[in-house]
Amino acid sequence: MSTDTTNGLSNAQLDVLKHKYVAKGAVTATPQFADTALNAEIWDADGTRWIDFAGGIGVLNLGHRHPKIVAAVKAQLDKVMHTAAGVISYAPYVLLSQKLAELTPVRGPERKTLLVNSGAEAVENAIKIARAATGRSGVITFDGAFHGRTMMTLAMTGKVLPYKNDFGPMPGDIFRAPYPNPIHGISEEASLNAIRTLFKTDIAPHRTAAIVIEPVQGEGGFYIASPSFLTALRELCDEHGILLIADEVQSGFARTGKLFAMEHSGVEADIMTMAKSLANGMPLSAVVGTAALMDSSGPGSLGGTYSGNPLSCAAALAVIDVIREENILERSTQMGELLAARFASWQARFTHVDHSRNLGSMAAFELVDADGKPDPAATVAVCAKAKELGLILLSCGFYSNTIRVLVPLTVEPEVLEEGLTIIEKALESLA
Repeated sequence: MSTDTTNGLSNAQLDVLKHKYVAKGAVTATPQFADTALNAEIWDADGTRWIDFAGGIGVLNLGHRHPKIVAAVKAQLDKVMHTAAGVISYAPYVLLSQKLAELTPVRGPERKTLLVNSGAEAVENAIKIARAATGRSGVITFDGAFHGRTMMTLAMTGKVLPYKNDFGPMPGDIFRAPYPNPIHGISEEASLNAIRTLFKTDIAPHRTAAIVIEPVQGEGGFYIASPSFLTALRELCDEHGILLIADEVQSGFARTGKLFAMEHSGVEADIMTMAKSLANGMPLSAVVGTAALMDSSGPGSLGGTYSGNPLSCAAALAVIDVIREENILERSTQMGELLAARFASWQARFTHVDHSRNLGSMAAFELVDADGKPDPAATVAVCAKAKELGLILLSCGFYSNTIRVLVPLTVEPEVLEEGLTIIEKALESLA
């Protein structure tokens, strides 16, 4: 499958241009260039086929070019492409805001929505809203967190390399606690006690606007916050009048078998951020919160030139329909069960594989050395071997030793099996 979207240039020719004209910090590590894609497959500029287990880093839960989403974008393109919602709005912005307010599990019977462009922008606006609503400035996040690449969200992100190292001092009043992680000896109580210690040593509760948590850490390694921890965190926030913000940029929109990962716990945040698969490849993110909180800042204080672009809103409305019409939540749960069983078989077979885990199809396992310690070199080797065999596979994690699977939930069974077989062959190559 190939159509010419590369002006007839090969991978090698495009790679030369990339190194000459694209900023080094934004350059990908691979010399291939996507030309066409469909569902969980990509064909590059040389016509080589790739199985996609990355999904645009969790952006393509419904696969490349889902026909209903493509049709919705094309229909909107024939009507309005852009006006800037702050100049004159349009129906898709309002209708999507309504849908998200109705579907998002945040507190209060009345909820409101802000549409912006990226995950980082959503998180940054959530902090603005929390500060305006509480009159406080402090923000607590967690080790291993990834909240974005703007300066505020970099300050909130709990890993230096590769994100923060080159950019100097970070914005202030951001504090971190360890994320609960029994694999690495951090109990739920230890994490909660660390927050209580922060209240004594760094930021008083009455100055803390929000605690921000990923219910399943994304870049941090797919570690899952338990319902008991989220319940305790909710109680701690309520005790001190602190807002709880759930960052569901990577875990939202059916990846975990629920529309949002927080639904597994029954705990409601005050504010939730979402992006990535919200519009399945179109640039869009959202902040949803209790109406009183969302209205806490003045007119014109929120928004942006491209925020809630009509094409992206049309895509997101189609995403919501497809998730319902095609039983995507059930498919995600079933895929999670399949992945968990396959990972368990690898854990039993390969000494390098350990600590497999999943919430729905948000699934991962770790590579460890003979002493059971994180083995990032083996992780690099497995991803490289997988690519050699035609599979795009991502690593992540605080120790860079986690293999994560973000294959589209709509993947054909035979393509999923083909990709898993490639991972198995890559693991065999470590022996």
